[in-house]
Formats: sequence, C-alpha cells, structure tokens
Amino acid sequence: MAAEQDPEGRAAARPLLTDLYQATMALGYWRAGRAQDQAEFELFFRQCPFGGAFALAAGLRDCVRFLRAFRLRDADVQFLASALPPDTDPAFFEHLRALDCSGVTVRALPEGSLAFPGVPLLQVSGPLLVVQLLETPLLCLVSYASLIATNAARLRLIAGPDKRLLEMGLRRAQGPDGGLTASTYSYLGGFDASSNVLAGQLRGVPVAGTLAHSFVTSFSGSEVPPDPMLAPAAGQGSQVDLAASVEMWLERVCGHLGLGVQEPHRGERAAFVAYALAFPRAFQGLLDTYSVRRSGLPNFLAVALALQELGYQAVGVRLDSGDLLQQAREIRGVFRTAAAQFGVPWLQSVPIAVSNNIDEEELARLAQKGSEVNVIGIGTSVVTCPRQPSLGCVYKLVSVGGQPRMKLTEDPEKQTLPGSKAAFRLLGSDDVLQLAEEPPPQAGQELRVWPRGARESRTVRPAHVEPLLRLWVQQGQLCEPLPSLAESRAFAQQSLHRLSPAHRRLEQPALYQVALSEKLQALVDRLSARGAL
Repeated sequence: MAAEQDPEGRAAARPLLTDLYQATMALGYWRAGRAQDQAEFELFFRQCPFGGAFALAAGLRDCVRFLRAFRLRDADVQFLASALPPDTDPAFFEHLRALDCSGVTVRALPEGSLAFPGVPLLQVSGPLLVVQLLETPLLCLVSYASLIATNAARLRLIAGPDKRLLEMGLRRAQGPDGGLTASTYSYLGGFDASSNVLAGQLRGVPVAGTLAHSFVTSFSGSEVPPDPMLAPAAGQGSQVDLAASVEMWLERVCGHLGLGVQEPHRGERAAFVAYALAFPRAFQGLLDTYSVRRSGLPNFLAVALALQELGYQAVGVRLDSGDLLQQAREIRGVFRTAAAQFGVPWLQSVPIAVSNNIDEEELARLAQKGSEVNVIGIGTSVVTCPRQPSLGCVYKLVSVGGQPRMKLTEDPEKQTLPGSKAAFRLLGSDDVLQLAEEPPPQAGQELRVWPRGARESRTVRPAHVEPLLRLWVQQGQLCEPLPSLAESRAFAQQSLHRLSPAHRRLEQPALYQVALSEKLQALVDRLSARGAL
C-alpha cells in the first residue's frame, strides 16, 4: 500500500521516526551475522491508565499502513550514514536500502478491544534486524492512540449514552500529528464528531462546527447585508428580507422577556442574521459574547422565529462561559415559555451545546440527571490526557530462533514474559496468556492458571473462551480487510458494554485479572532461576 495511493498514507509515520539506537543495534546485528535471525517482539503496557481497570487498543490501522509502506529512501540511508561511524561498512547501507517488511508477521488485538496489563496489543515477528527497527514507530503509533481512545471512553462513560460529545482540541494538541491522532481516536473511543477538518478528510471522522466569538464581535450592527433576501425552505413563495423580519420579531421577543428593544446588542444580531443567511438550515447561536440573558438569547430567538416563518428550524445554541449547567436550565425555561407564547413547539427542545475547559469532574456535573445540556464540546481534557500523559507501552523481545527470551532486571515489575504466546478471554474469570504451542482452553473444562503477582494458582472453569489475538499481516501481506474506523468505534462500545460494572467503574475499580497458564508460569520460573545463577 504505497502512501501516494492511500489517502490516509499522508498521515503515516516514516521509517526514520525512530530512536538512533535502533539503527546502532541494526548495525550490530548485521555485523554479527544475525540480521535474518527470526525474532518475535510483543507490544504491551504494564498498568491501566488514569487509575482505571481497562484500556482500549488502538492504532493498529496506522501500524499496518506503516509496515506496508516501510522502505528506507536514499535520503534516509544517507542521513543514517552521516549519523553512524564514518568507517561503517558500505555494505550495511546497501542492506538497509533493500529492507522492507515482506518478512514481517503481525498478530494483534482488533482496534477497539479491551486491553489489560501484560496482554500483547501487538505481536511482531520476522527478521531480527527489521523487527528491531520497528520498535519506536510502532510504540509511537499505538501508545498515544490507545491512551486517547481510553480517555475518550472514560469521558463517554461519564457523559452517558445520550449526550453528544464533540472533540475540539486541535488548537490545544501537541502538534499537528498529535492533533490528527487525538481527533481520530477520540472518535473511536466514543466521541460523536470532531472540529478537525483534516481528520474528516483523511480518516472519515464526522466533523462539526459553527462560529466563534470573533465572528460575532466583527459586526457592529451598521453593516448592510449585500443580499438580505431569503427564500422559503420549501422553495416556493416570495423571498423575505430576513434582517427586517428579525427586527419585527425582536420587538415581540423583548416584550415577552421584559427587555427593552435597545438592550440586545446590534452587532451580535447582525452577526446572527449574517450566519442565518449563510446557513438557514443550520442556524446556531453563540449566546455569551455580551450577555446571555439580555442580548444573546433575545437575538437568537428573533432570528430563529424569523427563520421559522420561512419553514426553517434553528439547530441549537452554544455557551462557552459561566455556570454552564445553571445557564442551560435558565435557557431551557425561556425556550419552553417562548414555544408556548409564539406557538412554535420545536423551540422548547432546541439543543443546548456547552464548552469551556470541561474536565471529568465538570462533565459529570453537566451529565447529571435533570441537566438541560445536550451537546458537550471538550478540547484540552481529551487531547492532552492531563490525568496521565502517557500509556507507557513497551516493546520487548520474547523469542529468537524459536528460543524464549526473558528480561529479568532489578525491578520485578519490568520483568518480561518469555516465548511466543496466545491470549484468551475466559468469560466470567480472567484473560489468560499461554505459550503458543499449548492447546487452547476449552469452554466448560477446568483450567489451572496463575494470576500475575499471586503466589498460588487457582482453578477456573470458563463458560466461554474467546481468542484475543488475530492474524492481520503474514509475511508482509494483509490477511483480512481492516475494519473501518466507524466499525472499530462500534466494537469499542460493545466491548465496554460487556465489561462488568465493577471493572468499568472509573474510581477505585475492581482489578481485572490476567493469568498465566501452568506451562508459561513454569517457563518463567525456570528462566528466572537460571538468570539468578
């Protein structure tokens, strides 16, 4: 899949998006004659993020795209030659020029899967030199994507299923690539749309947006629309001067609200009229530029009612400051009385959107029972993941030449699990890791497992056994079509729904167990003892 043939390829990582020590190790492998040794790495995380009990796996689509386009260009090789010792054998650089991922195989959790500590998100096997070079790019592609998807899933759980969530954090993101990744994977995690137009173009994320305060403040009220005439929505009948109609409606609205007709800001009203002329079928008012009660609300109602006479229906209002929950209640009350007063039933249910540095705590407040907020825009808190800025994924060697490899270290938490493995989800108990050579667990049959960190084994009898890792790439070839982003989003919501409430709980959740098979635990014990000698 060449990048120039793939619209999303324009967002793909390049081979030199890596750490220099990957290149120095590659030279070491090549010099030792081990470049073609078959090796396997696993990509996983050690702790669930944000103090929760789950994560969502994401980034697989980006990884597959990267692998299939992987090729070092002449300019890449020339730069590596300048960074490595000047006496490096030129044959090594010729070897690099010929590299691709045609010998690489990838097994992975489907995007949107629930993921837990120690369970591989990716298993990458192939020639040692190549799969070593893939470490940093794959970590970069998976770690942030999975963190964002998990963060978005948490926000969705807090908001509940009925609130519409918009990601609008591009201007707060860590650079353009971070912004595109955040917009993509916040959608996978449960957001409904993004303000990021490029995410719409490249990734198919639904996009949404209306107007900012700058649009409103740019009008003084003295402007004359070049064409104030608007035809009825049905397309039949005479055009109407919308600006003049709004002025007539303003007098009635101010009378209803107990306001003087001079109180609403003329410039704000002119901005609303201009926006309504441009978007008569999608008119939305930003109410808090001057005063919500004395200006934004009456100006919005005047324009909405003038549009109503022509058969159009306003789509919403937005607040971006103040006590959002209380203001939404007050606005809903005004909409209800205005709907009755003017005989416009749909007005009482106009969606109310809010934004303004909304975090988990404020979101919970806005989502509480009785809230009149319908749409919530979140920026900084979703794209920067302030509660935990990194998932901490690692990429560890587990076998070379068919022989298991294990990292011991001085820190038990950083020890790795050796050997090529399979992973299964046992309904009603654990995720289980076992050696790939072992027969898979069977539903209804007893299985002895060792929960990670426990001193004793326990016996489980799963009602259902689900294989977790699927073969996506074999010897560089895609084995099955990757799900679309929308399909992965739906799968993520299904996965979360299946998770027990105790594990889905965001504060002090129950720990989800990951266990090892007896044979894998025995291998760990044997290699640990050997390494301690």
